[in-house]
Amino acid sequence: MPHPALPSLILLVRHGATDWSVTGQHTGRTDLPLTELGLRQASDAGRVIHQWLDGTDPVVYTSPLERAAHTAELALPGVRAEQVSALAEYDYGNYEGLTTTEIYDKDPEWDLFRNGCPGGESIIQVSARCDAFIAKMERTAVGRSVVAFTHGHVSRILTVRLLGMPPVAAAGLWNDTASVAAINLHRSKLVLVGWNITATV
Repeated sequence: MPHPALPSLILLVRHGATDWSVTGQHTGRTDLPLTELGLRQASDAGRVIHQWLDGTDPVVYTSPLERAAHTAELALPGVRAEQVSALAEYDYGNYEGLTTTEIYDKDPEWDLFRNGCPGGESIIQVSARCDAFIAKMERTAVGRSVVAFTHGHVSRILTVRLLGMPPVAAAGLWNDTASVAAINLHRSKLVLVGWNITATV
C-alpha cells in the first residue's frame, strides 16, 4: 500500500546501553539511565544519523523514558525532540526486570510477539501505538526526514508496521543498543534500506 503522505526518510534509533540491557533483563517502564557505555554509544550514534540526514533538517521525536530522551540529547545536541508516549517501550507487566530464561522458567510456551505479557501490554496494544505514531507522522512530517528515538521491541514492531507487515514479523528482527534503522520512501512505498547500523569507532 503506498504511503505518499509519509516522511521521505525515517530513522529509528534504539537508546544506548543500560544496566539491564547489558544483563538481558526486560526493561519496559523502569526508567533506567544510560551507563557509561550507553553515553558513548549515544554520542557515536549521532555520526550515523548525520550521514543519513545528509544535511537535511529533521523532525525529531523521542520516547519520554530517560534512556531514549538522553540518547536523543547526546546524538543530536541542541535539537529539540518532541516526546511521544507512543514510542515508549513495551509494558512487560509481570515480566519486567526478568531475563528471557527466567520468563521461560515460568512459561515455556511464551512468545512476546504472540502472547504479550501478563499484567502488561498485548501485541495488539503495542501495534496500535505504533500505528498511532505513523498517523502522527502523516500529520506532522510529510516529505521531511524524521528521527525517532525509541526502544528495542517497539522499534522492531514499528519497523514492520511501516512496511505494512503484521506485528508478529518483528520477531525476525534484532537491533543492538544505539543502533539505527533507516526506512525511506521509494516509488511511493516505504522500504527498509538499513538495519542495526552502529558507528564504527
